[in-house]
Amino acid sequence: MGESQTAWWRNSHRVGAALFVASAIFILGAAAAREPRPESEVSLEQELRRTRSALLARQGELELARLELNRLSGIVEHSKLHRIPADLAASIYDIALSEGIDPALAFSLVRVESGFTRRAVSSAGAVGYTQVMPSTAHWLQKGLTRDDLFTRDINLRLGFRYLRMMLEQYDGDLHLALLAYNRGPGRVDEILRAGGNPANGYSFNVRNGLVGPRTSAFRLRTD
Repeated sequence: MGESQTAWWRNSHRVGAALFVASAIFILGAAAAREPRPESEVSLEQELRRTRSALLARQGELELARLELNRLSGIVEHSKLHRIPADLAASIYDIALSEGIDPALAFSLVRVESGFTRRAVSSAGAVGYTQVMPSTAHWLQKGLTRDDLFTRDINLRLGFRYLRMMLEQYDGDLHLALLAYNRGPGRVDEILRAGGNPANGYSFNVRNGLVGPRTSAFRLRTD
């Protein structure tokens, strides 16, 4: 065998050996990947997932408990402050939140409007806790009768909803929203366009009665 043939044979032998080793490593690696992981490792990962899920569930329960505690504390405090039954305080508090009104504002509104008297009727014909006019109630929810406005939850919901609408109409300006609630937005706008001041003491009375726990989620202008 010549020198060149010998070199060629050696190189071929080296290449073949390298390919064989690489193939063996690949096959062994694939086999290892197919082998199940140790039982202890799988068990630990499962336990970790279970613990994480339990922790998240526990955090959710604690947050719900905190919110309920804040709610009950607010209801009890307002019930004492205004000397009203707890069930009435709970309705005002819960309906105010559902309609996007700060509960403290809702209690003050009802205090000024009706003194927490369900059957209150004004000389102008406004009815119930929030002194809703039947025409306004019909506009907010068609089909309601005047008698329906003496139903506690219906009256509170309509009154708070109307106040929320006034707050939106006046860009969160609580002073103007309250005046519009009391005097009507048409009258308030008419006075403002004429360069006058629509204040009549009503806004001051409601805002002056903002006592008790405030709900931090609400940021209303009071200027």
